[in-house]
Amino acid sequence: MADLGLVSPTAKAIFDLYAQADRSWRPAWWAKFRDTLARHYEDTGPERERSYLGMSVLGDECEAKLWFAFRWAIEPEQFEGRMKRLFETGHIEEARIIADLSSIGVQIAEVDPASGEQWFVSAVGGHVRGHTDGRIERGVIEAPRTPHLFENKTHNAKSFGELLRLGVKKAKPQHYGQMQGYMERMGLKRALYVAVEKDTDNFHVERVEFDAVFAAQLLAKGERIVTAETRPTRLHENLNSKAAWKCHYCPAVGVCHRGAWARRNCRTCLHATALLDGDGRWRCARHNRDLSLEDQKGGCGAHLYLPDLVPGKQTDADPEAETVTYVMRDGSTWVDGSGRASA
Repeated sequence: MADLGLVSPTAKAIFDLYAQADRSWRPAWWAKFRDTLARHYEDTGPERERSYLGMSVLGDECEAKLWFAFRWAIEPEQFEGRMKRLFETGHIEEARIIADLSSIGVQIAEVDPASGEQWFVSAVGGHVRGHTDGRIERGVIEAPRTPHLFENKTHNAKSFGELLRLGVKKAKPQHYGQMQGYMERMGLKRALYVAVEKDTDNFHVERVEFDAVFAAQLLAKGERIVTAETRPTRLHENLNSKAAWKCHYCPAVGVCHRGAWARRNCRTCLHATALLDGDGRWRCARHNRDLSLEDQKGGCGAHLYLPDLVPGKQTDADPEAETVTYVMRDGSTWVDGSGRASA
């Protein structure tokens, strides 16, 4: 059996299906193949909990959504096998674009020579982080001696059309913000944005100038989200308004608008604080110690929700009893911390 890089049961299932297929490549067989391959990608496991606020999402227009994710109030967004394969296609395309650019004299450093690993940036005490596609040392036609950040993205036809019409800053504000954050951290003044349309393989190449004011505002936004103990302003307060159509597709819509409960872990607890003096450090005031990632995921019996994560209104707090009282949406009373085990 050829090695496809798949888990053994998946590979065997695909080859078994192939052996049963006739030469006409019947649509029914292809459907089975597609479903089997999709299950392989799904079998790679759930998305990992991100411990930091990604530079790639910092340009998102809704600070509340970013705060819910950073505070682990919502589950990491999960993707079906087809989507995971689509993301992998983007990574494959990136390698191809780097090879194409190298063939015409553009020198790209894919890894940081100091670490031997992918270029990495961090800000806001290590709580905002990102990994870049590379650094162009020289060879960009308009400025052959000027170092550039290299950023590559793939687009569908609609997205690519908007990019051509509006440019990356307006059409893809998250991509633009990502580049500005990377340039600020890496000390670069230019970025080369290479976009590929997946349907036709058309290119769009755009040089982006560093905007110091924009970058400073972006990182200040990151610090606001990281240090906030209350929910930032939502993009839309009324979920039923026509303008709030994006909210219906947001992974945080449940806790943000519909009264769903946030997850219980250290990051949703009012005792925990993200500190700005270390490498993504968190500290618990209740136990007076730093929190490892495993600590943060598990939480403890002394957990008390940040009030903005409770689907009710705070009416009282008892510091000695370590309880917080809320009136819930249905008019009932709920006391956070009552009946807890000793911690």
